[in-house]
Amino acid sequence: MVPKIFFLSLLPVALGYPRLQSRLDNGLARTPQMGWNTYNHYSCSPNEAIVRSNAQALVDLGLASVGYRYVTTDCGWSVADRLPDGSLTWNETLFPEGFPALGQYLHDLDLLFGVYGDSGIKLCGSPPDNVGSLYHEEQDAKTFATWEADSLKYDNCYSDAATDYPNVNYEPSTSPQPRFEIMSHALAAQNRSILFQVCEWGLDFPALWAPALGHSWRIGNDIIPHWRAIFRTLNQAVPQTSFAGPGQWPDLDMLLVGNGIFSIPEEQTHFSLWAILKSPLTIGAALKDDKTSINDESVQILKQEDVIGYNQDSLGVSATFRRRWSDEGYEVWSGPLSGGRIVAALINWKNESRDLTLDLPDIGLQYAGAVKNIWDSSTAQDVKTSYTARVEGHGTILLELQDTTASGHYPGDTFATSTGSSTTFKSIYGVTTSAKYNITVRLSNGGSEDIRIQSTAGNKTITARVSASGIEASAQIPLVAGSSNSITIASSQSVESITITPPNGTYYPNTVFTTTGDAEAVSCGAGYCRPIGSKIGNISANSTARAVIPATAGKKYLAIDYINNEVAFDSAWDWGSNSRNLTVSINGNKPVRVEVPLSGQHSELFGPGKGWWDAATIGVLTEGWKDGDNDVVIGNEGGENGFTSYGPDFVGLRVF
Repeated sequence: MVPKIFFLSLLPVALGYPRLQSRLDNGLARTPQMGWNTYNHYSCSPNEAIVRSNAQALVDLGLASVGYRYVTTDCGWSVADRLPDGSLTWNETLFPEGFPALGQYLHDLDLLFGVYGDSGIKLCGSPPDNVGSLYHEEQDAKTFATWEADSLKYDNCYSDAATDYPNVNYEPSTSPQPRFEIMSHALAAQNRSILFQVCEWGLDFPALWAPALGHSWRIGNDIIPHWRAIFRTLNQAVPQTSFAGPGQWPDLDMLLVGNGIFSIPEEQTHFSLWAILKSPLTIGAALKDDKTSINDESVQILKQEDVIGYNQDSLGVSATFRRRWSDEGYEVWSGPLSGGRIVAALINWKNESRDLTLDLPDIGLQYAGAVKNIWDSSTAQDVKTSYTARVEGHGTILLELQDTTASGHYPGDTFATSTGSSTTFKSIYGVTTSAKYNITVRLSNGGSEDIRIQSTAGNKTITARVSASGIEASAQIPLVAGSSNSITIASSQSVESITITPPNGTYYPNTVFTTTGDAEAVSCGAGYCRPIGSKIGNISANSTARAVIPATAGKKYLAIDYINNEVAFDSAWDWGSNSRNLTVSINGNKPVRVEVPLSGQHSELFGPGKGWWDAATIGVLTEGWKDGDNDVVIGNEGGENGFTSYGPDFVGLRVF
């Protein structure tokens, strides 16, 4: 069973994917590991002076004191051949004092010694050749322990014997899992606890097996020094966030903060999202060497105590993807923190400063007693239904919300004003335009007299009978999409609160849609393409899925079940985004567009349906609906101008 991701908590939902229960648990990485690595700045050309100077800078800049303690020398440290006894050694020209001495130097600074290896016959970055650990796992694990290493980053180059050990193979003949399992067991046999970082680039969907072997796993291909890599990486993270937890962390790859690649707002976005998704935080910038030193603004980003606190939060739950507005260029992620707090990030994908609004119901809330805006260094009090702030181009509004009320619940002392027997609630949120919202009115004192309800979305007064308990009354009311609704209740009793539940909506499976062009219906394996068991694929710029759907006039929220496992491996270096373009047009009106993230939760190489049977759900608000029959078209308009020729596969949709 592959449950769906829902991105709007007002709707009846099954949140997230189940966590993998079996995991490596040796007491390490109870929170995501933090540190520094040579690769992002020095590539495969590290040396002893570089590592020592940057390690000292971790201490001098105060980065070590806030948690950045693992110092890892990445590719390029070794040589082509092993010693006569078969053991690994270091390049004596680059590391004249040797790796054990380097480890001791780091330990003397109260830092942790990270080493790097490979599950193939050579390290990534060869040539010049550096020997890998394939067929020498037990011996190498013992060597690392003898050197008093604290962590091992274990890579995946030169590893596929069946294809003569190519440098990189994104379509290996067998799963990488067994090779990582051998090293995991070898490390566990040592008398030293060593943090194990699985780095097989997201091949074979490691979230399903890596937590049993290591403390973190790379979710995708290397981050590249371009802003587009942030969008690509986040799209790949979407189906993996629920696997995060103490001792098992999805690794979004090393940080580019301070490398002179991004603007300050872009660095804030990068750092914010890596932190709240519970990725290990590994600095990849040159902190200090004989040519380079990191700028102070970037250091302050890396040291931002609230953001680090979200990453290291004891609850250990990742933020999840909530909603995306592709045409408008922004999206929302959020997740729980310890102490009943919520963290939320609203990303501005447009490269222009503007005001953006977070509707609290999109993150499951209706009210927050305090909203702390991290990068704006401001705090707002008594926030009802929505929060608006200025954000720089490519920046992020990062919020910590406290003293919150769940979405749909409106306490009278917060949302209402009373005059005589009339109580008016304002800032009422509607996810969709509908006359079928359910309202429950809770009265402060018992009584039997009927109450009267008036919504600004309707032109008639609704009478609701008080229940036998005398303290509740329920009815069905209209609301329009948005937060401009008001509800007035006339009652001889004082009103304590109201609770509003959105309509259940009506589901329309792909089987009621007709196809045009190359689009075609496809059956899936038993238990997949949920909830239908089939889908429509091959939706190109000239192919559609179309149905006539009865509805009432107004803006309608749609929850669309889609499938996308367009994983960017080869294309990650260029314009691959891990997304596909989906459009929805109502009655011939301008289509609403959303670039859907990955939904696949199985290997695109060996899993059932190669991940193309795993459905997720994304929400869009659509316009152009009329009373009666409506022409609804699912397509890929403009897809020929995007990253992929085809849109996501379509399973069905619910109209609310």
